[in-house]
Amino acid sequence: MTASAFSNLTLRPELLANLETLDYLQMTPIQEQSLPLILEGRDVIAQAKTGSGKTAAFGLGLLQKLEVERFCIQSLVLCPTRELADQVAGEIRRLARGTHNVKVLTLCGGQPFGPQALSLQQGAHILVGTPGRIDDHLRKENLQLGQVNLLVLDEGDRMLEMGFQDTLDAIVAELPSQRQTLLFSATFPEKIASLAARFLKDPQRITVKAGHDANSIRQHFYRLKNDSQRFSALQGLLLHFAPVSSVVFCTTRKETQEVADRLNQAGFSALALHGDMEQKDRDQTLVQFANKSISILVATDVAARGLDIATLDAVFNYQLSLDPEVHVHRIGRTGRAGGQGVACTLFSDAENFRLDALSDYLQEKITPEDLPAANPGQSQPKPAAMLTLVIDGGKKDKLRPGDILGALTAEQRLNAEQIGKIQVTARRSYVAVERNQAKLALAQLTDGKLKGRNFRARLLRS
Repeated sequence: MTASAFSNLTLRPELLANLETLDYLQMTPIQEQSLPLILEGRDVIAQAKTGSGKTAAFGLGLLQKLEVERFCIQSLVLCPTRELADQVAGEIRRLARGTHNVKVLTLCGGQPFGPQALSLQQGAHILVGTPGRIDDHLRKENLQLGQVNLLVLDEGDRMLEMGFQDTLDAIVAELPSQRQTLLFSATFPEKIASLAARFLKDPQRITVKAGHDANSIRQHFYRLKNDSQRFSALQGLLLHFAPVSSVVFCTTRKETQEVADRLNQAGFSALALHGDMEQKDRDQTLVQFANKSISILVATDVAARGLDIATLDAVFNYQLSLDPEVHVHRIGRTGRAGGQGVACTLFSDAENFRLDALSDYLQEKITPEDLPAANPGQSQPKPAAMLTLVIDGGKKDKLRPGDILGALTAEQRLNAEQIGKIQVTARRSYVAVERNQAKLALAQLTDGKLKGRNFRARLLRS
């Protein structure tokens, strides 16, 4: 047994047993450093990048502290975005599978207010949500936080970037002064230090340096002759590396949309992700990217923070980031879980000062490369492997992924290997199908029945 084994912690037997079923045996660095302190009841400031395992760290802490027999809100987790809140709530539910009758409730904007108020009346143990919507329910007196004994601020720097300072102050004012507070942040700007000083008592500071494994991520830096070459260079790199799934990082919302539009015009399968999008469009973009119905996600740093983006083949930096730490967070999205990843960065002479700053931060020399020569055999981009069907029915209609898979394979015209990821939300369900089988799958759903009922189904267009 190693020192970093979860079994060395003073966790409840049911939590340890469930960790084994999840194949969570060894702690990540952030878990190893923060969990003992969290279990002692200490306030903690933890600085670690996305994907470091911080959700399991505070999730296990709040579940260890939870008294299931007391049916009231005992833990509050605040997240900057709905996507991160959904991801965090899902992970907490997974960690709680071995503990009976734990109720986790998610409250985020972009969702109907009334059903949330009704869910609050029915009660919960753990509340995960965005500051704006939590504050809305507090002002409407739908929510009481007087029994909360653990507060988690996840992606604290991101919440401050989004202007949630006053909202956070209003929410914390409703909490008991005697509580445990955990602050997780990818960066530690001055505003975070000020927030920590107000909200935390004698906190323990933990920093897991954001870095990258040179063996798992191959970095390439390409110097451009001029700015007009930037898009053609990106296009050539996408054809050269031909990633199945990749993210292109841009600095502004306007540029993000323009790059995505130009990539689509050039025949690539791409969608934009930025703050000007409606929540429905944002959700559908993420569904299609997660199930490989689009190959390229063009995003701002702000939009991509906290997203559950796994198994990326490559990351492309359309420009060098202003902040070297942000660059490390960007490229850290590829080469995960023992896989190999590629990170390509484009820069012009006007960005030389950023390159020097990054070189100093990484403490290594950066050697620019020539752009790879065009390969005649790779002149056309490949379409995404899957297409997404959307069904106008979900959890509220008692639909489960197994029901959808069963309906698609019932007549044996489709097999399970041709069906990809199935995601069931409250009102809608999404299923990825191999591109050349999408029409057949749509006919199966349109002509057949799910749970003995007819549901409208259609192809989700990019």
